Amino acid sequence: MPKNIFHSAQADTGYSGKLQINVTSTLGLIPIPDATVTISYTGVPDVTVEKLNTDSSGQTQEIDLPAPPVEYSLEPVEQQPYSEYNIQVEAPGYEPLLVSGTEILADVTAVQPISLTPLEEADRQEEVIVIPDHTLFGEYPPKIPEDEIKPMDESGEIVLSRVVIPEYVVVHDGDPNDSSAPNYYVRYRDYIKNVVSSEIYATWPDSAIYANTLVIMSFTLNRVYTEWYRNQ
Repeated sequence: MPKNIFHSAQADTGYSGKLQINVTSTLGLIPIPDATVTISYTGVPDVTVEKLNTDSSGQTQEIDLPAPPVEYSLEPVEQQPYSEYNIQVEAPGYEPLLVSGTEILADVTAVQPISLTPLEEADRQEEVIVIPDHTLFGEYPPKIPEDEIKPMDESGEIVLSRVVIPEYVVVHDGDPNDSSAPNYYVRYRDYIKNVVSSEIYATWPDSAIYANTLVIMSFTLNRVYTEWYRNQ
């Protein structure tokens, strides 16, 4: 099955998932009403599937979109278990934005957040965000091997007296040893949500989702507590 599937091929499966778009301003997360949202297939971007407008809360209504069979996401298979859509958002006074590759799984609701930049803060060109393949489906380099037990013989490795839930985590966008890669401050809860959605499928049983989420939280808090990447 090709990665990007046209409407008729998707519709033949008989499965669908739901999509809702939340549109806010980059200045204070203010909801943007009456934004125009155009949805198309990633593989056929010139064919509009749906056209929506946001309400006073900056949200669109939930819509049903064709998706592959739910079984594809429950067992390892060669077929892509989700369909992909482009979401173009325009609003008066804001820079337009295009998100390419929003993933829709069968029988679950995907919520796509969109943040628009005011024109006075932007370069007046459409911003494009490309969502890469899901880590369970795409081909990515193997994880960098590291010791299961970290050495503790250097002073200053543990800078906190106890484990705490941080408001922000520092995300290094590159190899841990690449000092030229940029760092981003991301809200802890948003970081966890993003990692969870990238490493598991929402169609999994609740127990599997909870277990994987706890592992991701534990791993992240260990990195924060020990500041391992900064001090290795």
